[in-house]
Amino acid sequence: MSEAHEDTQNSTDTTETAEHDRLQYDIAVIGAGPGGYSAALRASELGKHVVIIERDAVVGGTCLNRGCIPTKALITSVGTINEAKHAQSTGIKLEFQGIDFGELRDHRERMVSTMTEGLAALLKHRKVDVIHGQASISGTGELTVQNDDSTQTIKATDIIIATGSRPRPLPDIPFSDVILDSDHALTLDTFPDSAVIIGSGAIALEFASLWNTAGCKVTLLARKDRVISGWSKRAGVTLGRELKRSGINLITHASCTGIDTGDNLGATVHYKDEHDDEQQVEADVVLVAIGRQAATDAQWFADAGIDLDGHGLVKTDELGQSSVEHVWAVGDITPGHQLAHRAFEQGITVAEAIAGLEPRGVDDNTVPQIVFSTPEAAAVGMTLDAAQEDDTLVSVKETAYPMMSNARVLMTGQGGSLSVVTGCDESDPDTPVVLGAQIIGPHASEMIAEAEQLVGNRVPLADAARLIHPHPTFSEAFGESLLKADERPLHVR
Repeated sequence: MSEAHEDTQNSTDTTETAEHDRLQYDIAVIGAGPGGYSAALRASELGKHVVIIERDAVVGGTCLNRGCIPTKALITSVGTINEAKHAQSTGIKLEFQGIDFGELRDHRERMVSTMTEGLAALLKHRKVDVIHGQASISGTGELTVQNDDSTQTIKATDIIIATGSRPRPLPDIPFSDVILDSDHALTLDTFPDSAVIIGSGAIALEFASLWNTAGCKVTLLARKDRVISGWSKRAGVTLGRELKRSGINLITHASCTGIDTGDNLGATVHYKDEHDDEQQVEADVVLVAIGRQAATDAQWFADAGIDLDGHGLVKTDELGQSSVEHVWAVGDITPGHQLAHRAFEQGITVAEAIAGLEPRGVDDNTVPQIVFSTPEAAAVGMTLDAAQEDDTLVSVKETAYPMMSNARVLMTGQGGSLSVVTGCDESDPDTPVVLGAQIIGPHASEMIAEAEQLVGNRVPLADAARLIHPHPTFSEAFGESLLKADERPLHVR
């Protein structure tokens, strides 16, 4: 072989080796939402060679692009309208002159791009490769990635699936330009003049508060006897009362039976009331917010032998491993709360499990639930009913604290409620601990973090009640509730 030919051959071998190395990874993550990117970042910290395959043009998943970030950007902006209205009663004279929807849209998009660009930069800094395309598991330790231009094969020792979820439609009623899902609702050029919202969970209540504050006539159809029906009755009734007080037309025991859409847009929603009588309500748009369904219906899930439960969720062990060895699942496709912060912790847990660190599994009892409505709602741990049904607990009780006893809450003009659930482990029947908390009121989303720490660490009630809260603050309400639960109330009876 000539020297020139040998140099060329060596160059070709080097190129092929580099290409092979680029497509061989320790970990491949399908989906760049909170669960996927947290797993990738933590795995990279632990020295793993990681690639993320994301079908969208940008990273961040539903949370950053179509969920948590854009909705909270709108809620935060529009929430100033309520502040201005309340200011009038305190002597501050402000004039609300309307909404510049173009500026509001630009603000929302700036917040999204800031977060997604920051995440992309962080992934690059951590040396996580990002490939855009549609991924599928095509064999043991092998993925196929398809995009408009090409198809490529990626090999990985471990695969983490984080394909997320999508809005669930009503049976036999597809989404349209009038019957919206939450993704479409976020892209509207303006807020509707009137809307029917079907659902009573976080997404439904957040859009109800957002649109209502902006002047939309909102009718909310809740299938059960109260909103957030999975929470305590006290929390659901209190939040429902406050939503009504803000002007939202809340109809409980309402079951949608059909939706008619006219030629000139607009819709008529037919539903049965608590007496099983047919009723109807008209509006410009209908938002269907009855939950989200896991994105696990692609054929490759079955072909790969990944076991799903009856709801289409991936069955995993406590650390996130699926029924297939070296294939893991995190986020909305696993049983439990479909929340970004839960997915974050799942991603970290899986990355550490793959690296051999033997982490503890995610404890769903310590995952806070939050509704960014007006007022906010937040909960963590057990409700009274759940604690009473647990045979390992004794002396279970719920302590209610009147939020209007707190000076800072009183100043906002909002109402609410706060309850703490306590009880004793049967092995230590003389030491009550904090088992759960549910908060309806201003800044509930921030206050719940303290409750999470107490619940997660099973802090004895007497110790928790001794913690000092600054005065006067919203968080002081939680401190007062602990004192009351410990039978040492200060400012309440």
